[in-house]
Amino acid sequence: MAETAGIVVVGASLAGLRGAEALRRNGYSGRLTVVGDEPYRPYDRPPLSKHVLSGELAPDATGLPELDTLDAQWRLGHAAVALDRAARTIRLANGTGLAYERLLIATGAQARPWPAASGGGLEGIFTLRGRDDAARLRTALAGGPARVLIVGAGLIGCEAASCCRDLGLPVTLVDPNPAPLARSLGTWIGSVVADCLRDAGVTFHAGAQVLRFAGDASGRVVRAHLADGRAVEADLVIVALGATRATDWLKGAGLMADAGGVTCDGACRVLGADGTPCPDIYAAGDVARWPNPLYGGRLMSVEHWGNAVAQAAHSGRNMLAPADDQRTYHHLPAFWSSQFGINIKAVGLSEGADAVAIVQGSRASRRFLAVYGRAGRSIAAVSFDQARWLPAYAEAITAGRAFPPIRDASDQGDYLALAPGFPPPRAASTLIEARHG
Repeated sequence: MAETAGIVVVGASLAGLRGAEALRRNGYSGRLTVVGDEPYRPYDRPPLSKHVLSGELAPDATGLPELDTLDAQWRLGHAAVALDRAARTIRLANGTGLAYERLLIATGAQARPWPAASGGGLEGIFTLRGRDDAARLRTALAGGPARVLIVGAGLIGCEAASCCRDLGLPVTLVDPNPAPLARSLGTWIGSVVADCLRDAGVTFHAGAQVLRFAGDASGRVVRAHLADGRAVEADLVIVALGATRATDWLKGAGLMADAGGVTCDGACRVLGADGTPCPDIYAAGDVARWPNPLYGGRLMSVEHWGNAVAQAAHSGRNMLAPADDQRTYHHLPAFWSSQFGINIKAVGLSEGADAVAIVQGSRASRRFLAVYGRAGRSIAAVSFDQARWLPAYAEAITAGRAFPPIRDASDQGDYLALAPGFPPPRAASTLIEARHG
């Protein structure tokens, strides 16, 4: 028999916690159950690749504050493994069944592992997504590895490289794109990060692809073999190749769900396989894929801190509202990153931009604000230690103003508009890979 669980939140994450709080804040006083696959209460992920790896912060000091009294039943350490929509039940890995009234899916994402067939099972290869990942990697880095190899020059890869150099460890970074952060910022801006890497002593192999890892007789990684025939020696590897959405448990549930996320309507109601919104199932955070009105209704999943908070609050409100009062979720993506002594902040979605211009500061100084345009409209902006005007550009992007929208401001660049230099797309769907916000 399934246990009566009231409203169930699957995912003891930032989105899960803020969604549960929104339910209480909006007047829900019934039974509330939060399910998590890890044995921990919700914790903050951004510090994992910064302060935890550096040793400045203990992994167990990353817990998130509870902003409202939840009075919830916590089911931690046992992942949800199946959903039966007809019976309105969830099955956990320990065999427990939970009968829900309504359901919020906030299972987030999981690090993309290296395939076992090409060396992914060797000792000394790490991914970085959760608290335990960070703890294991921190212990390994504290041991003083002689050669650290990082695969993937996205935000996590670059932040990990910065941290390792701060610890005095030699680092090689390999990425198939022509510049770091090329998929989110383009190669013209990404080349600034490449200069930072090299100045910090990181060996950066751009346009290079790892084919497989090789190990020694004890099963520990010793080198990576690249597609161009080169070999890179390493005794510790960090694989930073993005994430897949945690949706395996929804197979067979008759929902629009795959490795790219759970598809929702504009109100964050999950869509059934036939495209019909489920009135009792919502999603929020990294796992949710929804049509964003700010970008013409394009389906997107946004792996950013701010979106997890805002979308969870929106979903919690809509879950308690009647069918004729389901509000549409609007969100301007935003993220931040700290690496190599530079604070990078961005707003908007740069994908599809056909031009980028420096509007404050200069690229040479590594203190600037750049705006991305598409078809004559501003769609995104990024600052490198120059965030004073970023809120104004966020407003301009939301309003769909011309590219670039602000004139006669102080410390402006020359507005030279260049092609951003984005690599060819890997997939048709829109996926923002950065996970900080």
